[in-house]
Amino acid sequence: MPLEPVALPSDDWAGWLEERARGELRLAGTQVGALTEAADDAVALEVWNDAMIALGNAFAACSLLSSVHPDAGVVELAEQVEVEARSFSTDLFLDAEVFARLDAIDPAVLDDDGRRVLEDALRDFRRSGVDRDEDVRERVRALDQRLTDLEQAFSRHIRDGRRTTTVPASALDGLPEDFVADHPADDAGRVTISTEYPDVHPFLAFSRDAEARHAVAATYYDLAHPANDPVLSDLLATRHEKATLLGYAGFPDYDAETKMIGTGAAIAEFVDRVAAESLEAGERDVAVLRERAAQDGVERIDISNSRYYAETVRREQYDVDAQQVRRYFDFAKVHDGLLAVTGRLFGLEYVAVERSEARTWHEDVSTYDVLADGERLGRIHLDLHPRERKYNHAAQFDLVPGVAGRQLPEGVLVCNFPRGLMDHDDVVTLFHEFGHLLHHVLAGRHTWVRFSGVATEWDFVEAPSQMLEEWAWSADVLRTFATDADGEPVPTALVEAMRAADELGKGMQARTQMFYAALSYRLHEERPTGEDQLTARMFELYDAYSLVAPIPESHFYAGFGHLSGYKSAYYTYMWSLVIAKDMFSAFDEDDLFAPEVAQRYRDRVLVPGGSKDAADLVEDFLGRPYDTEAFSAWLSRRPGA
Repeated sequence: MPLEPVALPSDDWAGWLEERARGELRLAGTQVGALTEAADDAVALEVWNDAMIALGNAFAACSLLSSVHPDAGVVELAEQVEVEARSFSTDLFLDAEVFARLDAIDPAVLDDDGRRVLEDALRDFRRSGVDRDEDVRERVRALDQRLTDLEQAFSRHIRDGRRTTTVPASALDGLPEDFVADHPADDAGRVTISTEYPDVHPFLAFSRDAEARHAVAATYYDLAHPANDPVLSDLLATRHEKATLLGYAGFPDYDAETKMIGTGAAIAEFVDRVAAESLEAGERDVAVLRERAAQDGVERIDISNSRYYAETVRREQYDVDAQQVRRYFDFAKVHDGLLAVTGRLFGLEYVAVERSEARTWHEDVSTYDVLADGERLGRIHLDLHPRERKYNHAAQFDLVPGVAGRQLPEGVLVCNFPRGLMDHDDVVTLFHEFGHLLHHVLAGRHTWVRFSGVATEWDFVEAPSQMLEEWAWSADVLRTFATDADGEPVPTALVEAMRAADELGKGMQARTQMFYAALSYRLHEERPTGEDQLTARMFELYDAYSLVAPIPESHFYAGFGHLSGYKSAYYTYMWSLVIAKDMFSAFDEDDLFAPEVAQRYRDRVLVPGGSKDAADLVEDFLGRPYDTEAFSAWLSRRPGA
């Protein structure tokens, strides 16, 4: 029989969470018990897979609802269940009896996929300390519990710490008409700008009021400060203690062991190599902005004015006015265009599911079944607009990990886009995040849940999404859906000018990314404590890597949510970009819908999920090992060339 999507509730989400998440945890416990009693080795590994499916279902439900549900009570319950799931996972991977049963499995009775699953499982047990003495295991157990609490607190302070800045209504001079209409002045002639993306990004890009931009930037880059200062200090120390207790030099080495990069030292080397390679282009970018800023009597390019002057230069020197560009990117058209483009590219069909059938946690959420050749591959949910208590960045969440013959993959796109006209940057972000969603669905038909979805090494997971961004820069692609109010498609000449203008700033942006990566790595390597040390080290790394200066009152690290999820490995964005540029070189830029290469990419990179090492997936697609040539050529190319 065809698999059915998971049944979501109409109103009792707390009850559903109890049944779905806690029920799956109980099921996982039963399966773990059966595993230790299984006499047949192949059966034992199958039971392990059953337990991992149940545990994955529990984690997916509570992780998603804690980030998107509008009811604070449901969010609190989801966080509680996530603590229970992590505690279960910690206990499981410290269970010497379970480890001994898996370790006793004869690899000869397994096929290649089974052996890969077994090797990964045994590695994860050892990384948890199962083969250490009882004192070490108990300390690891306590540390894991502490890490759960700290990571939840760090994310919660960012999610719930939304702030606003009140500025004169005159500060809206330069902003788009729809933005101005959405921000009416109060009786005192003041308007409120929130730290949500649809507010702060346009304001920093277009407001002509330098003082107001500075105030908004100061609020935005101070998010979750000072609440997260002690949390981050404790988080860094606890991760370090766990890593060293397990025999690693520090947390970055522990973190890197399961990634393509391999070691913590290699992270530092990669960050410095990209920083050096992008220095010339970055300095050229900043010089252009500084020259334009000087006309306004401004000498310093910092985080309160860099976007504004980048937009100004693009408008004046490249004839690209972002506000005029926006009129071609109505959210509804972009939404439908994205589905049409990816459907055509990968041979997919998206069928809208009626709300009565696909009940969701909020009326903003739209649901689609994903079909190929008439067969349902999975289901996606799109939650794309901001609201209170919602995750305030952009990410793909699992709802159900797909398993062949057992459960359909279901994924959720969680973003914060405006409901009307979008900046082109938003369009690029939407394509990027949708790439993760496609990866989750297309790789959702493996027997082993370990291979399901975005299950490759963590420093590869961004590469497919970064590559899909290229379709949001193609004039031929954009003209299929990007039209103005009169139905006129975006002019090809404008898109070409946009691409040329986008080249301005790529070196500067690469250096900014290396600041983020260095901050992620160095905080874990050095473990500064307290506001004074954290702030001082952040400013030192700004000076060493970023070509855009900070503002003195900022505490960016406190709101840097990736320190919870990506930990010491933010470098992965740039590492993945190197691979993404190389993979894109296989496509014909004059015919991005060419079916042969798109299908080969789908079947050899996306569909396999985690069943192969990422380097092997890329080599299968390219016919050779990946290299850095395409990335270096892109980085060195001058704007307009």
